[in-house]
Amino acid sequence: MAQRNDQRKPNYGTVISVRSSVVDIHFPQRLPGLYHVLRGGEKEDVVIEVLSHLDSKTIRGIALSSTRGLAEGSTVVDTGNPLKVPVGERLLSRVFNVFGEPIDRKEPLTGGEWRSIHQEPVPLEQQSTKSEIFVTGIKAIDILSPLELGGKAGLFGGAGVGKTVLIMEMINNMVAGHEGVSLFCGIGERVREGEELYREMKEAGVLDHTVMVFGQMNEPPGARFRVGHAALTMAEYFRDVKKQDVLLLIDNIFRFIQAGMEVSGLLGLLPSRLGYQPTLGTELAQLEERICNTATGAITSVQAVYVPADDFTDPSAVHTFGHLSASIVLSRKKASEGLYPAIDSLQSGSKMLVPHVVGGRHYRIGQELRRTLAEYEDLKDIIAMLGMEELSQEDRRTVNRARRLERFLTQPFFVTEQFTGKEGKMVGLEDALDGCERILNDEFSDYPERSLYMIGGIDEARKAGD
Repeated sequence: MAQRNDQRKPNYGTVISVRSSVVDIHFPQRLPGLYHVLRGGEKEDVVIEVLSHLDSKTIRGIALSSTRGLAEGSTVVDTGNPLKVPVGERLLSRVFNVFGEPIDRKEPLTGGEWRSIHQEPVPLEQQSTKSEIFVTGIKAIDILSPLELGGKAGLFGGAGVGKTVLIMEMINNMVAGHEGVSLFCGIGERVREGEELYREMKEAGVLDHTVMVFGQMNEPPGARFRVGHAALTMAEYFRDVKKQDVLLLIDNIFRFIQAGMEVSGLLGLLPSRLGYQPTLGTELAQLEERICNTATGAITSVQAVYVPADDFTDPSAVHTFGHLSASIVLSRKKASEGLYPAIDSLQSGSKMLVPHVVGGRHYRIGQELRRTLAEYEDLKDIIAMLGMEELSQEDRRTVNRARRLERFLTQPFFVTEQFTGKEGKMVGLEDALDGCERILNDEFSDYPERSLYMIGGIDEARKAGD
């Protein structure tokens, strides 16, 4: 009985040292558990997460907020719980920080269900073993780099090539085609980018089915490191309780690794190759392995990936690639030619594009399409120097097919209707495959190229051409 009363008493500790975001605290009564949240400061607004036990009475924690007001001798209290975030449908259309506090200047969230951000991945026996395609309704993705339901896809691209527009269109199609919800997680986002994205989503009408969570660039590394876990906890509720499909968009997964590197350095751990944390593989796996599909719902993730100095042998890139099942590469050259979405068909790829998953017909069309575009790429130098007249008849046919395919793979988006004046189109996989097959069979060789530009299904080309 005395033991139980002891557990109920507030557990106070005294700060021994504060070094940047790392705080060492002495607890004379009892040691807080790992990942417990401690609060200190005059208004208890300094939040610390326990990361290691130094001895039987001392812990080392990382501050998830500013340590201003905390000094040697300050009193800290153990909350007795890990960091928790709210879950449920009340989160839709709202914007949160890592603590689950709304940052959209609307009414605060009180009561309801709150869950720990530290959850175990779904056990292997409960995961779905079927390889299914997640159809996005975007032709260029569904044909050449199909996403896996419950899988992870990497989105590679610089600034201004259409990452945000592609992300918003996927959110829109998720709502329309899958009746699911979308969750946007900004890790180390610039504040300006987050605010712009919020406004653009509101204007495009996709905010009502979206939850946004941000760990901004100016926040301490501890907050940026934990924001991915907070977003995943919210997503898991929709998958496991509401039995819905969830589209989880992470921007940027490299900043999660970067935050882990900062935390590791502050904790005084010995760095590994290129200065990365020795626990890089474990930390990334703990986050990525929670993204999976079960018999009742799936979390499908699209992650923006920054590759340091375009070096694909960098440890952060190598470890990230190990988790991805598809990669979508956006090309500035395509964007400058007005071919939107500016997806580089030859650079992008997917592990799902195999006959036993997508079927023989889809695989054959995908391979033929890629071969035609690759041949056209090789012929571009000859065309630039000598002109089309110097090509053989067969090569000319290849060029005509490739140019028509490039235009057919463009698509008007719902979220850009107000800018382009073109009605958005969501194209089913069968319609997209049918169109590519007919172009490869030279059925549209007499049609002008412009008739295939910015259309949905192939039959719209006939109307444009007539």
